[in-house]
Formats: sequence, C-alpha cells, structure tokens
Amino acid sequence: MKIFAAELDFRAIAREFKLPETFSPELHQQAAAAKDRYAEERRDARDVEFVTIDPPSSMDLDQAVHIEAADGSGGDASGAGGWHVRYAIADVGAVIEPGSELEAESIRRGQTMYLPDDPVRLHPAELSEGTASLLPDQDRPAVVWDMHVNADGEVSEFTLYRAIVRSRAKLNYEGVEADRLAGTLHPSIALLPELGEARQQSDLRRDAINLRLPSVSVKKNTEGEEGEYRLDIEPRQLMNDYNAEISLLTGMCAGQMMVEAGVGLLRTLPNASPKDIAKFDSAAKALGFARGEKSVGQLLAEIDASTPQGMALMRDAQGLLRGAGYVAFGMGGEDVDLSKAVHAGIGGHYAHVTAPLRRLADRFATEICLAIAAKQPVPGWVQERVSEVLESMKRTTQLANQVDRAALRLTEAVVLQPWVGQNFHAAVLHSGENGANIFVSQPPVIAECQGQPEEGTQTVVTLIAADPVQRKVTFAWPAD
Repeated sequence: MKIFAAELDFRAIAREFKLPETFSPELHQQAAAAKDRYAEERRDARDVEFVTIDPPSSMDLDQAVHIEAADGSGGDASGAGGWHVRYAIADVGAVIEPGSELEAESIRRGQTMYLPDDPVRLHPAELSEGTASLLPDQDRPAVVWDMHVNADGEVSEFTLYRAIVRSRAKLNYEGVEADRLAGTLHPSIALLPELGEARQQSDLRRDAINLRLPSVSVKKNTEGEEGEYRLDIEPRQLMNDYNAEISLLTGMCAGQMMVEAGVGLLRTLPNASPKDIAKFDSAAKALGFARGEKSVGQLLAEIDASTPQGMALMRDAQGLLRGAGYVAFGMGGEDVDLSKAVHAGIGGHYAHVTAPLRRLADRFATEICLAIAAKQPVPGWVQERVSEVLESMKRTTQLANQVDRAALRLTEAVVLQPWVGQNFHAAVLHSGENGANIFVSQPPVIAECQGQPEEGTQTVVTLIAADPVQRKVTFAWPAD
C-alpha cells in the first residue's frame, strides 16, 4: 500500500532510519556518463510499439509492454488462439559497470525506499530517470521477454534477449482504466484485459494469495471541515491488476527457467501456517467476509480492495505472507531444496526480474536468465557478488518495511490527532490478553486497542491517543 502525503514532512523518518537521501557528485557523474556495454549485440526491436503504464509522476520506467493475438492481429482479436506478449525491461546491467562505485553504491542501497513525499532512490536520477528509463520516443537498451500465452492463460513458450526499443507512449493507470471502460485502449494493450483475466484463472495463479493493496492519499480539508487532514482510499483500477499479471507472468517464466537450468536467484515465500490462516479467517469475519470453501486466494480475488473493509482485509492478509526472502543456487554455497523454494503468493517458482531501476536483485537475476537463454555460463561478476546481493536484499527489505510502517503510523496519528476522546465504530480483527487489533473504517485505520473486545465482532471504541511524535494511535474498549 502506498501513501501519497505531499502536505506532510517525512524527512525525519529518512533521517531516523539513516536513509542516504543524496548521491555524491562523483556518482552523479558516473551515472551521467554510463554507456551501453552491449550496444553492438542488440536486436533492433524499435518497430514494436511498446508502451509503459505507471503512476503519472513516475519517471523511472522499468517496463514497457506490447500484446497481440497469437496470429499477429491486433486489438479486436478474441484471444481464442492465445497471445504474443513482449515485455521490455530496462537493461540496467548494461549501463552499470561491474566493479564501479556506481555498482557498489547500488549494493549498499539495495532498493528504492518509498517515502510518501520523496523516494530515496537506488540509482542517481541521470540513470534511473534518464538514460536507463524507458521514456517515450527515446531509443533505450532493454531486455525483452518474448512470451506466447495460450488461451487458458498458460505459457507455451518464451525466451529473452537484449534489444534496442522505443516506447510509443507513457500511459498511466487512471487513464488506461478510463480507456478500458470507453473501449479506446491503446492498440498495444487492447488485449491486456482478457489476457490479465486468463492469467488470473491459470492453474498456478488461481489459488495464489495475490494482495491488491490500494493507495491511500492524505488530503488537506477545506474550510469548514473538522480536522486538518483526512485519509482517502484511492480506487484500485482493474488495469493495474491486469498489468501486474504481466510482471508476475515474467517472474514465473524466469523462475521456471532457473529451476530447469539448475542455477538462479529466486524470490521465495513459505506457505501460511494453519494458525495464521485461522487468524485471517477471524479478521475476515469481523469485516463481513465469509470464506467458506474458497481458498484465501479466491476470496481475496473477489473483494473490492478500494472499500475500507476490502483494504483492511488486504492489509490483514499481509500476515499470511511472512518469511519472504531470496535464495541463490547453482553458484556455489549451500545446497537448496528447490521443491521448497517456491513463492506462496505467486503459486510456484518465481524470480524478481522486472524492476531493476528500483530493486537490486532484478539486475542480477536478469543476467542469470540471459546467460541461460544464450546457453552461456553465468557471468563471473554475478557469481562473485551474489552473496552480497542476498545480504543487501535481506537487510534493505527489512528496512523498507520499517520505513513503510513508520510513514503509515505518522500519517494516521496526524489525521486522527484532532479526534482524541471521540468514539468510533470498529471491527475487532484479533483479540488477546494484551489487547486487540481493530479496524476503524472512517478514517480507514488499523490500530491497537486496550481491553479485550470479542474477536470477530463489531463494537464501539474510544480514541485515547494519537501522537505524531511517537507515531502511535491507541483506542480503548469499552468506549467511554
């Protein structure tokens, strides 16, 4: 879940967690001077009309997509014969020299940290928002995943290669959702809705736990409204979900080829425990959802995540996805049981390969896939650094989670501060000897509650603390 809160200052959080908010002049110079190391080896794919789909303000564009019917026809095809999907990913590995300070800094940073007012980026802007970004009407180095998907959503064949591409348009989620409803989607993504639906119903994806966390914005109230700020849930666009399926499809192809080749860098997530699933079911009951005989994945696929209750259930479901990590194999180190190296949120083997401008692991995993596709050994510089990459991703993923929680709690405390002493209707998600975890729909907040209200019920609670300095919100039951 992302928060948009331009009115609030999150720099104190950046300083508290010692985030590197700037790059040195030397790193800016290196990024500005970066050249494509594989310029002579690339296919020319500039005739493919790729487009990007991102938030309107984004300039670090990792992915561009083009979809056509399997017979080569365009947007009015039924998809009965399947689809030809080409997914271009920014080729960051080609513009960062192994052994350079630019590479060392990216290993130190691990990933972009998304604070609501200004992200702390993995790479300098000259690279991430310039020469490596798939900006429209610019020739750019890319790794193209070339995939054929059957009408049932299953992949029949795929490959990848380095290419030079030229995006035709920088689209955004709100715009493409409006185009979908109007029947005016760009020809390059006219088939995305039916392909996305087919992928959602494919064998491995059908029961997977797929979180669709909506964005939350902080709005400054207008004159006459009580309180200075309010929290609004941004609509979760269907085109956002469909586009995400293409990224997931690519990562699953990458995971498959790594496992078959016996060498790779996988993203893993263990299955949720029965205890965690029971806790989720309790929260679902409190929020008015009945799972019945459905899998958790099937229930989550059905709910409207843009409603307060739907958002709350998505957030609670994050508890089912604990223990995510990365595992490398086939490059020295310990033996790995690949039957257990799966991702429960995906439904199979999976690798991060689609966001190299924002995540370190993607650059290295992509190089492994390129080597497998070319029937070549994995580059030595990848094998030499893979342990550093694993350590960096573990450390910075934990840090990113801490930063996300701090930003969310600060936002909630600021929004709720004027309402201390007021009563709220709440759903009791979880309850125990040390208090409860509740959901208040207006504003949409999950918070701690003193007392022991009955789990899975609706009740009234009192807001007793909202402290922006401590970033803490507390309710009490029974209500005063």
